[in-house]
Amino acid sequence: MVEKYGPWAVIAGGSEGVGASFAHQLAEAGINLVLIARKPAPLAETAAAVRARGVEVLTVQVDLLDPDALSTIREVTDGLEIGLLIFNAGANSYGHEFVTGDLSRVRGVIDLNITAQLALTHHFGALMAARGRGGIMLVGSLAGYLGQEEISVYSAVKAFSRVFAEGLWLEMRERGVDVLELVLGVTRTPAMERAGLAFDLPGLNVAEPDDVAREGLAHLADGPVWVAGGNLAAAEKRSGFPRAELALAAHEATRKLLPTR
Repeated sequence: MVEKYGPWAVIAGGSEGVGASFAHQLAEAGINLVLIARKPAPLAETAAAVRARGVEVLTVQVDLLDPDALSTIREVTDGLEIGLLIFNAGANSYGHEFVTGDLSRVRGVIDLNITAQLALTHHFGALMAARGRGGIMLVGSLAGYLGQEEISVYSAVKAFSRVFAEGLWLEMRERGVDVLELVLGVTRTPAMERAGLAFDLPGLNVAEPDDVAREGLAHLADGPVWVAGGNLAAAEKRSGFPRAELALAAHEATRKLLPTR
């Protein structure tokens, strides 16, 4: 793995949950890490734990919504040979109906999941293409397969990410750079726990961060899209027709999963 995706990997959203699992597993493979996150305490804690595995770990505490975020990241990464970018920052779903919601919050969802993702992918992808090797993993969501109330924009940006990954995969495959959209379903992460999701619903397929991170790394070369955690059938169903029937069925299921407002 080091020969293809090393010696350094950048993980945006690398302080907890799936991002932290990626960090530990890459460190186990001998890849040095640059961890990017907004919250200083989880970032420092994960960096220390991963550093104890014997690799170099650098941290960048930055809000990716900051217009100067890429410049801040480059202050740390310029001069490093980055062989892998994992963009795992995108849990800002914002649960509110669109027309009565706060448009600035909506723009934040778009800027985090699209604008910031494009900026990092453009910068590090160009370096990998010039070098002729590397990998780009964009962590997506089943939400991107079907519109849902109160997270309509979040669902839309996750759909964008998947389609973008498919086009980027076509562009980069002859340049020695693997591109993968890793689609997650319900995953037991700190962010989802803070949101109050009902993980104990009968029949609910709940994945663990270590498992989906391991699956993503194992299939990094199998792009452009990999649906993790046993959710392939759900993704296929959400891609079908008629759309109204599917949207209403997903709506009823989601109402059981989310906390009552």
